[in-house]
Amino acid sequence: MSAQPVNPNTPPDHVNIEIDGKPMTAPKGSMIIHAADKAGVPIPRFCYHDKLPIAANCRMCLVEVEKSPKPMPACATPVMEGMKVQTRSQKALSSQRNVMEFLLINHPLDCPICDQGGECELQDISMGYGRSVSRFVERKRAVADEDIGPLIATEMTRCIQCTRCVRFVGEVAGTYELGGMSRGENLEIGTYVGKTIESEIGGNIIDVCPVGALTNKPFRFQARAWELIAREGLGYHDAQGSNLWLHTRRGEVLRHVPRDNEAINECWLSDRDRYSHQGLYADDRATQPLMKKNGEWAAVSWEQALDAVAEKLRTVRGDDLGALVHPATSNEEGHLLAEFVRALGSKHIDHRLRQLDFTDAAAGWGFASSMAEVEKADAVFLLGSNLRHELPLVNHRVRKAAKRGAKVYALNPIDFDFNYDFAGKVIAAPAALVDEAAKLAKAAAELGVDVPTELAALLASAATDDAARAQAKALKDASGSLLIFGESAAMHPQASLLRACARFVAQATDSAYNEVPLGANAIGLSRVGALPAAGGLDARTMLALPRKGYLVYGAEPPFDFGDGGLAMTSLSKADAVIAFSAFASEALKAVATIILPIAALPEIEATLVNFNGTSQSVNAGAKPPGEARPGWKVLRALGAKLGLTGFDFTDIGEVRAALAAKPAQTVPQLQAKIASRHDGKGLARIASVAIYRADAVLRRAAALQAHPLNSGAGLGLNPADAAGLGVENGSMVKINGAAGTATLPVVVSAGVPRGGAWLEAGYVETAALPAYGAELSISKA
Repeated sequence: MSAQPVNPNTPPDHVNIEIDGKPMTAPKGSMIIHAADKAGVPIPRFCYHDKLPIAANCRMCLVEVEKSPKPMPACATPVMEGMKVQTRSQKALSSQRNVMEFLLINHPLDCPICDQGGECELQDISMGYGRSVSRFVERKRAVADEDIGPLIATEMTRCIQCTRCVRFVGEVAGTYELGGMSRGENLEIGTYVGKTIESEIGGNIIDVCPVGALTNKPFRFQARAWELIAREGLGYHDAQGSNLWLHTRRGEVLRHVPRDNEAINECWLSDRDRYSHQGLYADDRATQPLMKKNGEWAAVSWEQALDAVAEKLRTVRGDDLGALVHPATSNEEGHLLAEFVRALGSKHIDHRLRQLDFTDAAAGWGFASSMAEVEKADAVFLLGSNLRHELPLVNHRVRKAAKRGAKVYALNPIDFDFNYDFAGKVIAAPAALVDEAAKLAKAAAELGVDVPTELAALLASAATDDAARAQAKALKDASGSLLIFGESAAMHPQASLLRACARFVAQATDSAYNEVPLGANAIGLSRVGALPAAGGLDARTMLALPRKGYLVYGAEPPFDFGDGGLAMTSLSKADAVIAFSAFASEALKAVATIILPIAALPEIEATLVNFNGTSQSVNAGAKPPGEARPGWKVLRALGAKLGLTGFDFTDIGEVRAALAAKPAQTVPQLQAKIASRHDGKGLARIASVAIYRADAVLRRAAALQAHPLNSGAGLGLNPADAAGLGVENGSMVKINGAAGTATLPVVVSAGVPRGGAWLEAGYVETAALPAYGAELSISKA
């Protein structure tokens, strides 16, 4: 019989402890600081962070534990049955104050010029535990700064060596770019060789740094924390819908910081969501209506612009009109635009601008797995996905799973750089990618599952192998498995075939099927009807069979289209191109007739739906510049001017009410059709969207454009293909396309498969070149 009294109300795997005289229970193996936080007992800390491994090197959290001869660090001391802890005893407070004094010995007194001033953990804790006068008179040490890139400013003299940044880049980002050098008072945190931080989520070290050693470089010296107003916002550069705070002053966004949401982005933010606000204030921001007169662009009043648009839409309507909608457009704008187009008698509206294959009518697919399920998976298969660039914070969850021991497999067109190891991967050129997907599907069929009719002929002619069988078996045997169908697969010219194989493999192996949407609000726009009605044309067909008039909403040709050359050719031939745009770029001016300046997403009340189907609404966080107006107001004014029904509302609440009252839109069912199988003959283009060139705002964010991941346009070739062309790394080649030519440097890499030529989309040089999968004409420059 145990000598310890047993509390019958204690949950299993918990122990009874006492903190500052308050009895409580805590999970076995947890630390004192966890129990104290749960009970609301404050314990000061610097090195401890809930999302990082425990280091216990700042010692600020020392507490008194009964029967312990010396103070114990609360972050690294596990709870035990009957433990009694004092956090405010004389012994504990004296220890905490002594540690605070040591930390301030070398810390500079530069709070008045430090960007962290006003929101600094060191300032806050020193107010409670610091001395008014230091007993040390020795000179403070100074540490030379390193340039670690365009996003993060360093003042390493302020560093207190908590190592939060080191643990973040190593354990969370997985890039191991920071470390400690030397020992004792000579200890410095740095990058060893003065390299830049290249992680796509590296900006989070600004948030975890408890002092002003690492700060936001673009925001530097712009404002004080108490001058800023925090407004809720959403990330709109991918379909995750990360929660963030817009910090504004006088209506201008000065920075983004993460807003905690454990189910979506935890407490992290990708760099493109953190720094994209710079793009909102680019030189070519559309601030007033523009109209082309006699071949020249002229600024006009809103009244003149709306009259001109109404006049054109009275003649160009019905089947002659097509609407091309950017996939980050809000639900409210998408709903109004769909109503507007259909009131004009047209069925042609689509947001799937980067999609090339519409055989299966795919639209509105997202993730069946929650983020918690992703990080708990035991097997993950990536099909056509550079997940690290497509959804950086989902990739972080997959990395968590991999660190736990999950097996990760990939079938990709490029050997993309990941921050975890693969149990198996296959890299194949566009045509061969289909063969490899069929090989995996046939291996899944051998598990005893009926093959869908549309796949029967393909799988009958396919051959499988032991590697494919091993992957299918691993997915089947895993207690939790999932398949992620990425952007590189969804943009493939035979995407319907790849999708059919992927969905069958997921079904046969009891894996969750997750598809990366091509746009921040692709699912929401599918729900509100921004898709072709029965008999309507999809985005690619609208361009292949040109209309007399187009409404281009939020999109920037040629960059936001799967076939940029086709987009520019068709739009330039149209009688009228009405562009609703936040930017008046030279490329847009080359094809548009009228440009109506609309507010960007952070400047409007908007609802977006993320890849899990979660609908998130936010209010306007900033003011649109000049005469730019929210898109829903522009559509309301146009609808009223044309006498269309349903456009007599006065505020966004009425739009949302009408949208809620509307019969539930059913996303078109996936058709049981797949594209015909065909082989390429020459070097086929492999297209992926560059991480910081995915939309108009990102393309204008100066700090992101200076980031190493924004490597610039180049032609990636396999060494064997480069030798066959007689070119080498750095050679200049000319690539010919129907809409123009480009002269680019060659980048020779074994990560590019034979038969493939990698050209990232989003760059000016590559925008008008042939689409994904097209045979390229390459010659020496």
